[in-house]
Amino acid sequence: MINTMAIISKKIICKDAVLEITNQRVIFWEAQKSLILSDLHIGKAAHFQKSGIPIPKNVLTTDLERLKQLIHHFKAVKLIIVGDLFHAAYNTDLDEFKNWLNQFKNLKLQLIKGNHDRLSNSIYEQFNIEVFASELTINSLTFVHDSIEPQIDSFIISGHIHPGVFIKGKGKQRIKLPCFQISENQLILPAFSLFTGLNTRQSLPKCKNFAFTEDGIFEV
Repeated sequence: MINTMAIISKKIICKDAVLEITNQRVIFWEAQKSLILSDLHIGKAAHFQKSGIPIPKNVLTTDLERLKQLIHHFKAVKLIIVGDLFHAAYNTDLDEFKNWLNQFKNLKLQLIKGNHDRLSNSIYEQFNIEVFASELTINSLTFVHDSIEPQIDSFIISGHIHPGVFIKGKGKQRIKLPCFQISENQLILPAFSLFTGLNTRQSLPKCKNFAFTEDGIFEV
C-alpha cells in the first residue's frame, strides 16, 4: 500500500462541461460523478514477468491503490476508461483487479475499447464492465481511445499516446513529465499506469500542455 498521496486539481471548461484535471493522471467530472482515465494496461506487468523481464511485482497494486484513493477522494460513482484498460491475455494481474473491484459494490465501469483491449466479451461481463467498441458520447463530450477529427458540436477526449513534455531544469538539464494536452476541441489524457513510457514527439496542433508533479499542475 502507498501512503496517502496529494491530490491537486485544476478546473477547465470543455464545451459546456466543467472538468477537473489532476496531478494524479485522471479527470474528475463532477456533473457525472465520474473519473475519466486511460491506459491502465492491467496485465502488462504479469505479461512481462512471464517473459522473464524483471518487472516489480507491486506495479499493479500501486496503480490500483492510487485509483482507490481517487475514487474515495472525489466520491466517484463511475469510471469512464478511455481505452487500454487491459494489456494482454488473461493473467494473474486480472485476478488481482477482479478482487480489487469487489470492494466497490456500486461502482460503474464504462470502457471505450483500446487497441490492447482484446479479451473475450465473456470476461468483460465477468468484470461487469459496460463496453463500447469505438466511442461513447455523453452530452457534448465524445470519448475515444485514439484521437479522431472532432466534430463541430463535440469535444473529443482520448488517450493512447501517453503524452509527455520536457521542462528545463538547472543548466542544460531537461526533465520529462506526463501531461494533459488540450486544444480547442480535444483533450488527450496521460496514461494512468506508472508503468508506461512518455511520448514527447506527438502533440495536438495549437494545444496547451498541462504538466504535473506530486506538488502541482502547471502549463508548459
